[in-house]
Amino acid sequence: MTTSPKNAPFGSILTDTMAIAWYRDGAWSPMELRRTGTLEIHPAAHALHYGSSCFEGFKAYRHPDGSVQVFRLARHIERMRRSAQALILPEPDPALLANMVNALVDRVRADVPEAPGALYLRPLLFGTMPNIGAASTPSNEACLVVLASPVWDYFAGGIRPLKILVEEQAQRCAPHIGMVKTGGNYAAAMGPTLAARKAHGVDQVLFCPGGEVQETGASNFLLIRPGHILTRSLDSSFLHGVTRDSLLTIARDMGYRIEERVFSVDEMMTWIKTGEAALSGTAAVLSSVGTLVRHGVEYPVGDGQVGPETLKLRAALVAVQQGQAPDPHGWLTRV
Repeated sequence: MTTSPKNAPFGSILTDTMAIAWYRDGAWSPMELRRTGTLEIHPAAHALHYGSSCFEGFKAYRHPDGSVQVFRLARHIERMRRSAQALILPEPDPALLANMVNALVDRVRADVPEAPGALYLRPLLFGTMPNIGAASTPSNEACLVVLASPVWDYFAGGIRPLKILVEEQAQRCAPHIGMVKTGGNYAAAMGPTLAARKAHGVDQVLFCPGGEVQETGASNFLLIRPGHILTRSLDSSFLHGVTRDSLLTIARDMGYRIEERVFSVDEMMTWIKTGEAALSGTAAVLSSVGTLVRHGVEYPVGDGQVGPETLKLRAALVAVQQGQAPDPHGWLTRV
């Protein structure tokens, strides 16, 4: 691994080894561990022209006993298979992908940081069939690669409340494909997000098409009060986050009432007068929202600071991930 300071941008440092497999003639090749580096693909590759690519993101943690554990590996493999189905890509064999992840983590286990750091894992699947006329034809060839990136404390500079723009017209992506973790969905959200940062100094955009609260460009959105969480019910228009699912499961264990339903911007604006709001995702786990910007006006969420309920829920999930609390749901896979 290339030596780099611990404050390097998230995901910018890669281990020296990656795992790779190829799909050709109706079958997956055996996986291979090789030096992380460039891949030679045909310029007519399907993914380059028609966006046939999807990915996953999750972490492996070094526990106090020295073991390395991958968090919710099976759930992420299943979501990648669903993404492949939606994009008509060859589905990764679950055993193959699990073996790739475990073999890679085992090879680079010396690069797994101590808590609160982790090893971020990025499986990537993309179509490689060389045919620029295949706009309506799925790729019958594909590449599956797993990258590993040591990441350190996401909040090394201190946890701070986020400022979020409420966007009530634009959609993050095409509503029938929002649950797919594909690069095109992130690219679609990038323009509005960068424009909002320039115009309003915000961190993210909360997409609320038709006045219904959805998610930001890269995170699920939760409203939180003591003993109560409200979040959008799952549908095809937004990502079915594994961190979101994990937080809701732990919150139920802690006695929270969980509401998963459609709710409006107006209801959200009433909630934030006394409650909290947060973004959930793999990188930061749960980040507090301190300000919402609507129609050019800034509205504090609660007192505008990091919410205590948000901190409590984040700490509960992180404790499981890092091996400091029991794992009653069997989410950890020892490597």
